[in-house]
Amino acid sequence: MQLTLNLDISALARPITYADKILLTGSCFTENMSERLAQHKFNILANPNGILFNPLSVADSINGYIEHKQYKPEDLFQLNELWNSWDHHTRFSDIDPNAALTRINDSQARAADFIRSANWLVITLGSAFQYYLKDNNRPVANNHRAPSQWFEKRLLNIDMIVDALSGTIKNLKNTNPNIQILFTISPVRHIRDGVVDNNRSKARLIEAVHELCSRFDNSHYFPAYELVIDILRDYRFYDIDFVHPNYLATTVVWEHFVKSCISGPTQDVMKEVLDIATARNHRTRFPGTEAHKKFKASYNEKIKNLSIRCPELDFSEELAYFNN
Repeated sequence: MQLTLNLDISALARPITYADKILLTGSCFTENMSERLAQHKFNILANPNGILFNPLSVADSINGYIEHKQYKPEDLFQLNELWNSWDHHTRFSDIDPNAALTRINDSQARAADFIRSANWLVITLGSAFQYYLKDNNRPVANNHRAPSQWFEKRLLNIDMIVDALSGTIKNLKNTNPNIQILFTISPVRHIRDGVVDNNRSKARLIEAVHELCSRFDNSHYFPAYELVIDILRDYRFYDIDFVHPNYLATTVVWEHFVKSCISGPTQDVMKEVLDIATARNHRTRFPGTEAHKKFKASYNEKIKNLSIRCPELDFSEELAYFNN
């Protein structure tokens, strides 16, 4: 019995492999996918600015990596005892402005280096709503719980989104001509915008991304949003807040992502990597038994064999554990 609609997702013409470097940026859905890629030991860099929801902030952050942007003390502001950046998530904030600035610029430098040799850029857009500071009309990526009267909230139109990201893609191609871009739309509902305005926002993002994919031959679309909203479309696939997809839903999206975006031989290696990671996290009650020693020795041998076949994979932590 068929209980859901089918969604045919075309496989990437040039699928992702373990030889690729992958930069991921965007909404909190990016965090979920990057955790799974990291678990399978892909070479990734995730959200160098922290979580970003709107397309203007995503475009500005990528331009900053391309331009080797470094932040200065005057780029920070103090609020609720913390020093913050309007371009960065609160995880970069600190009570010490020098510590915040060092954390931001270290991440900027790493992203600037990474993006120049990255094979893939995965962009997940969450909302077409953009907040601007009323004082100077400055767009912000994160409100940092500042008073709402500081901001004006605007719904970006499709042309603004396309223009901003088109400029970024052109800059990126000049810096890294071989990079491929994979767009997704986050299935997380921005319910604070209201159901109607959330749908308006997502619709604009979807139309803008498809326009970008039609303009640039290095840009592609993965339908994470459609998988959750149209294929699963049931509250049992959401967390208790009815907003965030739960583990089952993100697993379904991940399985489709692997099938359509990652090469067949790489998928085979991923199964071996996951087996090793699962064994590494196994906690035994009797570590001194011969059975456990054999268990560790067998995985030590598996790692050595896999490392010969895939030298780009880093199993230093696992080898240290199984050799102990």
